[in-house]
Amino acid sequence: MSSTNITLATDPVKQFSVFAENRVGRLYDLTALLRENNVHVIALTVLDTTDSSILRLIVDDPDKARELMINNDFPYTEVDVLAVEISDEADLKPVLASLLEAEINIHYIYSFIKRPEGRSALAMNIEDMDVAAQALNTRGFKVLTQRDISR
Repeated sequence: MSSTNITLATDPVKQFSVFAENRVGRLYDLTALLRENNVHVIALTVLDTTDSSILRLIVDDPDKARELMINNDFPYTEVDVLAVEISDEADLKPVLASLLEAEINIHYIYSFIKRPEGRSALAMNIEDMDVAAQALNTRGFKVLTQRDISR
């Protein structure tokens, strides 16, 4: 097993799900707050409903982001997600095949905005992170830790 699997358990990628009323500017308010405090949004997706939105995001400094959201009335929850580095869209099929072969259910998936060296990554909320990480590593994919995405 690669060293990535060992560190995954102790340094998983953190995803924040921020609950926001569905009004103009709320996403801007959050991202501006983070940026002003040198916290960079690495991945983002928005789930929109009639009355509210769930802003799912991965940042390079989860401790600082957590503090900012608490102190600025952004209610949130936090979960670990599996992040896997890919070269381009051609890697999507073998990533999904690896998870299918391991019988891992994917709850949702979204892509990173930008990664160093032109590589991208996928953030996934899945059933069994350890088995998924092992399946992806076996196929040669790098499973990222929080340390890998911090600046």
